[in-house]
Amino acid sequence: MGRLVTLIALSTLLAACQSTATPVATPSPTPSPRTAVTVAVLQPGEVPAGLTQCPGSGPIAGYLLTLQGTDPALASRMTEQWQQLQAKGAVDAAISLFTADPAACTAELGVTSSIKAATSFVAVFADEGQAERAWGAGVLGFVPPAPGEVASGLVRGSGTGLGLSAWTYDRPSVRLACWRRSVFVSLAVLTNLDPTAFKSVTAAIDARLN
Repeated sequence: MGRLVTLIALSTLLAACQSTATPVATPSPTPSPRTAVTVAVLQPGEVPAGLTQCPGSGPIAGYLLTLQGTDPALASRMTEQWQQLQAKGAVDAAISLFTADPAACTAELGVTSSIKAATSFVAVFADEGQAERAWGAGVLGFVPPAPGEVASGLVRGSGTGLGLSAWTYDRPSVRLACWRRSVFVSLAVLTNLDPTAFKSVTAAIDARLN
């Protein structure tokens, strides 16, 4: 009988100790690091065959320096456009250009009347609010159409497949997409390339914007 009482008392004591034990805190998951802008832009393996990467592709500072040596006027204009994004909170950016002819590398965003080209630009901001405001004000001179604006080839919002803060212009000679995803704003411009290439390029970039 004495042993039973002792066992009961011991069981009660153990239960009390277990019920008052301090729970172990579960560590919060570490947020995934943001994609580097040089990784977010269009990569060599994502462009149609026959397109070659232009000199200066990469960090925006390097591109503007390269452009200064070939077209100072264009370099000055694009520097001003980049500074406008910086004033709205952009902390870094990158650009990549791929063309079928090196002559298009010195054209603004690779756009010419006949040469095939694909250009992408991605800027990252400190927070989503800054990125949204910058997108709404325009990226490298491309301002979103007004809600409800109707024009051939023009789509704004979810119909683009790139989210609510997005617009596209899709015509045979020039296809353009400009959108905001997370803390990034992105611009893709394809010249003399087909709709399949346009969708492939925008999807590849969009998937990396975290």
